Amino acid sequence: MSTVHRLFNSPAEDVWKVIADGWLYSGWVVGASRIRAVDAHWPEAGSRLHHSVGAWPLVIDDSTRVTAVEPGRSLELVARGWPLGEAKVVITLEDLGTQCRVTISEDAIRGPGKLMPKAVRSPLIGARNTETLKRLELMAAGGAGR
Repeated sequence: MSTVHRLFNSPAEDVWKVIADGWLYSGWVVGASRIRAVDAHWPEAGSRLHHSVGAWPLVIDDSTRVTAVEPGRSLELVARGWPLGEAKVVITLEDLGTQCRVTISEDAIRGPGKLMPKAVRSPLIGARNTETLKRLELMAAGGAGR
């Protein structure tokens, strides 16, 4: 899996509030262009958010499903974007008081994205998730999700 870390100048509680609000997903996840619906019990295991990926007019409608969660600490997802495929994503938060270390690990698990050699796809995923963490940090610092 491609893994990136970032130290946030926000407490884990504030970061989790952004993650736990599925309607904010497209604001911090690079590639998600809009949210169409969020299950009422998001982010409980089995819940989904329905998103679109891409830039208009080349937009793909699909969904992301929670496969495991430890509220305030970690979220495991299967993100879909067919016909490109599916990816497993694990987000973890390490509470450091007024700061928080956030880690995202991701890799393709199904579809054409999995056929790309790992040496090629890992740096691409890492670059995307580096920007994803920057966006998440800004949203948490700005009070999104409160």
